[in-house]
Amino acid sequence: MSEEPRASLPGRWTSPSWRQSLLFAAFVVFFAWSLSAAGISVPQFLRGLPNMAVIAKDMVPPATDRALPLMDALLVTFQMALVGTLIGIVLSLPLAVLMAKNYTPHPAIRTAIRGAVSFIRTVPDLAWALFFVASVGLGPFAGTLTLIMDTVGFCARFFAEAIEEVDEGPPEALAAMGASRTAIIVCAALPMSLPSLINSSLFSCEKAVRSSVVLGLVGAGGIGAELAIAM
Repeated sequence: MSEEPRASLPGRWTSPSWRQSLLFAAFVVFFAWSLSAAGISVPQFLRGLPNMAVIAKDMVPPATDRALPLMDALLVTFQMALVGTLIGIVLSLPLAVLMAKNYTPHPAIRTAIRGAVSFIRTVPDLAWALFFVASVGLGPFAGTLTLIMDTVGFCARFFAEAIEEVDEGPPEALAAMGASRTAIIVCAALPMSLPSLINSSLFSCEKAVRSSVVLGLVGAGGIGAELAIAM
């Protein structure tokens, strides 16, 4: 029996171009420079191991003299995270629809909103916290406003990407039946992207809980204020 001709397999390795090689070499050089600037030192880490053991020993058992204030501050932290996340999600949905390239009314609107959301996401949480503390004063309100901005910067982007990736079949069917753009978004785009929206929302809530701990260091309320006292 004659053997069937084997299909030609693609090469496992292709020679990189000079531009790719130059970029890779520049990345290696920058990484080596960054490694030096980071101050990583194995001997220093080994010398610090006994101190880590002493600190860990002092942490057990935990102190209970401020248990009630800590529980109250922890409750405020969760409340800040919940309220900030929920309001941020509600604000992110219309922004995400306007940012989605398949549902935006005009490309200029999409570009402007994407730029605003990118700016919100670029500004660190502590910078927003300092801004709102200086604006509305110390307390959980400043922290909640900060978490709203953080949630909008995070969720609006991922919501828009989820809406852009939905199957175009059901929306096109609704459009052929004469449905309005709002009806298509509400009845097709959002329900089809709902699993991704829920996933991003839950991750945003988890992220807000972690962020709210740090925000108290600048007077934005929550467990971070107790952390600042302990420090």
